[in-house]
Amino acid sequence: MTDVQQTQTNTAPVLFDTLPTDNGYVIGMIQLNAEKTLNALSLDMIDLIAAQLATWSTDDNVAMVFMHAAGEKAFCAGGDLQQLYQSMLSHHASEQRDDIRANQYACDFFEREYRLDYVIHTYPKPILCWGHGIVMGGGMGLMAGASHRVVTEKSRLAMPEIAIGLFPDVGGSYFLNQMPEKVGLFLALTGASINASDARLINLADYMIAQADKAQVLKTLQQQAWTNLQTKNGFLLDAILSDAQLKFAESSNAVQPGPIETHLTTIQALCNNDDIDQTIENIINHSSDDKWLAKAAASLKKGSPSSAHLADLLLHRAKNMSLADVFRMEYLAALHCAARPDFAEGIRALIIDKDQQPHWQPATHTEITPEWINGFINNPWPAEAHPLADLGSND
Repeated sequence: MTDVQQTQTNTAPVLFDTLPTDNGYVIGMIQLNAEKTLNALSLDMIDLIAAQLATWSTDDNVAMVFMHAAGEKAFCAGGDLQQLYQSMLSHHASEQRDDIRANQYACDFFEREYRLDYVIHTYPKPILCWGHGIVMGGGMGLMAGASHRVVTEKSRLAMPEIAIGLFPDVGGSYFLNQMPEKVGLFLALTGASINASDARLINLADYMIAQADKAQVLKTLQQQAWTNLQTKNGFLLDAILSDAQLKFAESSNAVQPGPIETHLTTIQALCNNDDIDQTIENIINHSSDDKWLAKAAASLKKGSPSSAHLADLLLHRAKNMSLADVFRMEYLAALHCAARPDFAEGIRALIIDKDQQPHWQPATHTEITPEWINGFINNPWPAEAHPLADLGSND
């Protein structure tokens, strides 16, 4: 039988269980259980999920994994930033402020988060991620690598890191590049939110299913003739989700086309320039009566100039990289963000003091230099000593 902790309580930040199936296999259940914080991903949660996935990966009884969350508001609204913020303040005040390796908590948090996300991307069994409600930041990292990604009528997906002085991390530089031309850049620069229909259009989700049908999907999963063959199990899962999606599409509650599909031509025209400064100017100065486009422009205008330029740099560099190499590059960028002013300032303005008045350094896009931005991916480790050096070595 599977090694699910029997001592867990309903107050644990992640709950694990197994559902029996009709032919003797089990479905591994992972439930994010921090509803009060919109299931924000803490280091404790990362470690718990990683340990359980490691156990299930070699358990022949486990046919697949079902990952979902407590509550109706969010699958996961991002990373838990409180302790990260305190670690940045301490690091900034220390004599080692110029060494990104000196913030041990940030090093640990990002390393273990990236390792978990990589495990999900490369897992030897199907993982179904039920992305109901808000899916942002760290939640996108969990969902992006799942083999079967489900969104519902209430799903709202975004990578809004520009508002806190970060960048679309957890593989954003990888999956944003897999979208229709220029859409990934637009979403990185604006942090704009999209619905389920757009999530499918731009390859962030595989299926749209009604939240009300979740219980029936689980029941149907328990009735399947599972095997120990990953490919066959994946096909079984595809068939079940396709049927559920068809039912939803034929219902009166089907999700309508989203803002990306509606404004695709406009988005591509605004970003159709290799000069990032010109693209930023195009978006900010675009006049539109559409609330979604106007909000996107306002978010870019208010967001961190460094974050915008860094996102652009990473997207360009990641185009021909493997997933492992992207994760190694983003890990460096995340630590440099933690060591520089904007990330801590963005968290302060949005989450700590909530004054919504961040003071970015540099303050404007015109002050950004190539040297400043390229410094975000400087590697203080020899290649073989990079904390994520081993990613991809066993693929």
